[in-house]
Amino acid sequence: MFGKLENRLTKDAVLLALGKVQEPELHQDLVTLNMVKDVQIEGGDVSFTVVLTTPACPLRTQIEQEARAAVTRLPGVRQVNIKMDAQVRADNRISSKLDIPVKNIIAVASGKGGVGKTTVAVNLAVALAQMGARVGILDADIYGPNVPMMMGVLEMPPPQNEKLIPPVAHGVEVMSIGFLVPDGEPLIWRGPMLHKAIRQLLTDVAWDNLDYLIVDMPPGTGDATLSLAQSVPMTGGIIVSTPQAVALSDATRGLTAFQRLEVPVMGIVENMAGDIFGVGGGERAAQQLGVPFLGRIFLTSSIRVGGDSGQPSVAFEADSEQSIAFRALAEKVAAQVSVMNARRPAPQKAPIKLDMGV
Repeated sequence: MFGKLENRLTKDAVLLALGKVQEPELHQDLVTLNMVKDVQIEGGDVSFTVVLTTPACPLRTQIEQEARAAVTRLPGVRQVNIKMDAQVRADNRISSKLDIPVKNIIAVASGKGGVGKTTVAVNLAVALAQMGARVGILDADIYGPNVPMMMGVLEMPPPQNEKLIPPVAHGVEVMSIGFLVPDGEPLIWRGPMLHKAIRQLLTDVAWDNLDYLIVDMPPGTGDATLSLAQSVPMTGGIIVSTPQAVALSDATRGLTAFQRLEVPVMGIVENMAGDIFGVGGGERAAQQLGVPFLGRIFLTSSIRVGGDSGQPSVAFEADSEQSIAFRALAEKVAAQVSVMNARRPAPQKAPIKLDMGV
């Protein structure tokens, strides 16, 4: 009897079972999404790979458990071995406009300075890298390029093959507009000069097949923000706000800037929460503006110490409450990118023109 049950166990039966397992964020089954690979059957042992849309998938465990349960219920199955892999999906608009090996570009911005925007950008980048993604961070803040200091890198390696080589820190490739000017010299670039410099930081850098490029934007809506938006489509934008009551007006400015630049708003992060600045302003702003609330980061001395010493919080105190919050932020951002790319229509192919002669 058992042998007859094993004979019914086929690859098609396994795929049929997995076709009933939904990807919770994308609301389609694993087979339709082409997330099931390498189905192998040996007797009653079944093995296959589930290819997630991001290594930072917050529902990884749920997907694995449901896939295992679905296949285990098939007659004749003795054991189910699942390999969990990930392949980040690309924002196809980027490759259609620029020849750079970057799949997704995420802008981190704020309506004003002094809200810890760079701290959020740096820790988001490191958290994504810790989860297995290929990540870079681009410091486009011409008013205060602080990413190199916070990442612990102060200079670039020598160029190779006419390309700028980004230094790597905490698993993240780092490029900053601050590398292009002498230390301490203020940047007063505007117009064409600024546009050229920002475009160079995108196109003349030897990025190594990045899943995510996190861009630390300048505060407000100046020339640098406009130049970046004109240079390349941005997959999405994150607004960093304070927990104070004025957070709504600050977040509104950031939201308006993204809308004018046609950048999808991924949500608001409430930074520097705690006794000094209070709690809740960023979350209330997200509710009133109708955008996702991505998380709350409490202000602690360890975040400041880590930033000053080139050790971001998620690397400096990996088990702290703040580090856990940054990793939760990374998971939410990665999940949103996957959903946006799945819903984004494929680029239209140019029609083939036939020369019919005269």
